[in-house]
Amino acid sequence: MQNSYTSDSVIEESNINFKEALSKYLIHWKWFLLSVILCLILAKLYLRYAVPVYKASTSLLIKDEQSGNLASELSAFEDLGLFSGKKNVIDDEIEILKSRSIAEKTVKSGEFNITYISEGRIKSSDAYGSNPIKVNFLNKDDRFYKIDTVFTIDVKSPSRFEILDKENTSHGEFAFNQIINSEDLGPIQVVKNVVINKKSKIVPFTNGRTIVKLTNLQNCAEGFKAKLGVATLSKFSNVVELNINDEVPTKAKDYLDKMVEIYNEGAINDKNLISEKTAKFINDRLSIITTELDGVERQAENYKKSKNITDIPTEAELNLRSNEKYIAEGISITTQLTVVDMMIGHLKNSTNDIIPSNIIPDDTGSATLIGEYNNLVIERNRILKSSMPDNPIVVRLSDKINALRGNVNESLYKLRSSLQAKSYGINSQKGSIQGKISQLPQIEREYRGIFRQQQIKEELYLYLFKKREETAISLAATAPHSKVVDKAFSSPIPVSPKNSLVYLISLLLGILIPVAIIYVLNLLDTKVKNRQDVDKLGIPFIGDVPHSDSNNELIKPDSRTSSAEAIRIVRTNLEFILNNSIQNQAKTIFMTSTLPAEGKTFIAVNLAATIAISGRKVLLIGMDIRNPKLDEYIKLPSHGVTNFLSNNDKSIEDYIINQKGYEHFDILPAGIIPPNPAELLMGKKVGDMFAELKNLYDYIIVDTAPVSLVTDTLLISQFADAFIYVVRANYLDKTLLKVPETLYREKKLPNMSLLLNDTDVSKGYGYGYGYVESTKNKKPWYRKMLSQLPFLN
Repeated sequence: MQNSYTSDSVIEESNINFKEALSKYLIHWKWFLLSVILCLILAKLYLRYAVPVYKASTSLLIKDEQSGNLASELSAFEDLGLFSGKKNVIDDEIEILKSRSIAEKTVKSGEFNITYISEGRIKSSDAYGSNPIKVNFLNKDDRFYKIDTVFTIDVKSPSRFEILDKENTSHGEFAFNQIINSEDLGPIQVVKNVVINKKSKIVPFTNGRTIVKLTNLQNCAEGFKAKLGVATLSKFSNVVELNINDEVPTKAKDYLDKMVEIYNEGAINDKNLISEKTAKFINDRLSIITTELDGVERQAENYKKSKNITDIPTEAELNLRSNEKYIAEGISITTQLTVVDMMIGHLKNSTNDIIPSNIIPDDTGSATLIGEYNNLVIERNRILKSSMPDNPIVVRLSDKINALRGNVNESLYKLRSSLQAKSYGINSQKGSIQGKISQLPQIEREYRGIFRQQQIKEELYLYLFKKREETAISLAATAPHSKVVDKAFSSPIPVSPKNSLVYLISLLLGILIPVAIIYVLNLLDTKVKNRQDVDKLGIPFIGDVPHSDSNNELIKPDSRTSSAEAIRIVRTNLEFILNNSIQNQAKTIFMTSTLPAEGKTFIAVNLAATIAISGRKVLLIGMDIRNPKLDEYIKLPSHGVTNFLSNNDKSIEDYIINQKGYEHFDILPAGIIPPNPAELLMGKKVGDMFAELKNLYDYIIVDTAPVSLVTDTLLISQFADAFIYVVRANYLDKTLLKVPETLYREKKLPNMSLLLNDTDVSKGYGYGYGYVESTKNKKPWYRKMLSQLPFLN
């Protein structure tokens, strides 16, 4: 049960912390609302003036598997082994489509380096496909495609126009269709362009300005190349999709169609060029081979007639095969003899060792003996691991091994003799065959040379004749390298900017910007904010007093402000702290703080007024004699405590005054500022003064000096029944909370309690339930918002 309770407590504390963290942002909801509205307005303006970008795409089917290069076209000769046809990889075709050369050819062919821009009142737009004029550049040389320039055509009438350069300098007025000589661009001609709208109607020609922009060919091609996307539709498909994003969907579609056309034309031209060269090469070689073949055939005919021969190569071939067979057998016998000699040598040089087996071919007798010998050796070695050499079994096995060793040796010698006899017989037969070969007439070798030349020439002739027909057919019916599966199409919905995404991002920014600002401000703000900041000290908390716009006004009986209610709660909580005070004497409450301007005087004055309203007799003493502040709230004379402590001829009652409007509220001012405040407070007369006053009043409220600056408060702390330590929110740095923590831990201030002053009611701190705060001096909401920013305070 204990563990369950602890877990629930942790969850509840976590929820509370989350709500607290969230409340830090929710209290600034007006900032969030303003930020969201501004961001949405900016998003609306962005969408209003942003140029939409559309996506156009087309798909191609790569028909064959040849990449169209020179090596693949020469695959006509791959049967000869001269060239190997290269298989096309779709990735290669993708790289070709994305190449700069294709982009430059497409830009040239479609004149995409020439841009017509229509001037608008707010922004200018690309007038591709809808420009009322067209400029024909009659000399498009290499220099033309390196130009980057802008000029304007200002149409004055249906027949006249003016040319302006980029500095709006006029270069003259000309007529349409007139050839104009330009120093930079060469001869140009401006013609009217027929524009058809979406309803398939001709748009009437009107006056106006059109900006003509020429872009360097290389830069323009690089721009289109960067925007082009090429990819296969699936891993195992030969269908390739091409897409491009552009502000003008018609231009994007035209570019893709033109690029596919250029790509197919290039592939067809390459194939035709190489096929033509291949056909010419085959015809030339056929002419030469025909002459050579005719000569070789005549030579063979004359040779047979002169030597009177028919089919001699057949007999020669049989003899050669027999000779090769005997040579192979001789090599095999020699190898076996070498192995047997190695075994005999091994048997002589080693004793009681295992003999290699399975290396003597075609001799099962010796292999069987060797196997038995090795088994006996292994058996003896195994027994020797656990017995002595003179063991009878070991001795008997050694005798068997020695006897079998002799049998193995004898068997090897017999095998060697047998192999030597076979070698002799084979050598004899081989010599006989070689003798027959050497007897073949020299004419046989000469005829074989003539016959070989005849075969080579004949095969080459037939092959070239066949390839010539195939090449002619290929040249007559060259198909495009790819097939258009889907023509270029542009979606009417732009890919950028996307309205919903822009509005969503603006909404998120409208929320995140205030969050980031508030987070950073809170991160940099090290001031005390709320009760949670002071609860960590472990000091009893007596209450918090919210910010009041009427700081200099004392609490009246009819006051219903949040500050008045908060001080009344402090008065009630004070009673619990003073329960143990001495009866029949005034309850003395000292007010102090860490730094000046934390509002201890404000609390002291209003707490005294609140207690006095309840019918108790109250005395307010100003003991901050170095920097008295009571006169900021109450009109007081210049003499007071310091005058009483420094003079012996007057009574304390001579310095006490009654506050007008309050029946039981008296005040003892601080008096003039003395030159020796500490020594004055250390005197015996201070104790006498408090002893006398405690018998005259019910409550004594003492406004003392800040404890972190001077020792005055500590010198008189012994006369207090309780200390109220005032901490001002949004003023005192959290690092200075160590001061009250140390004083409380070391018990230097009796009955010390802590009061948080000047809290923000709008952030959930303070009081006011059932009461309406006066709106007389209430700030407008936007001024309150600005006042919450630390850098504006």
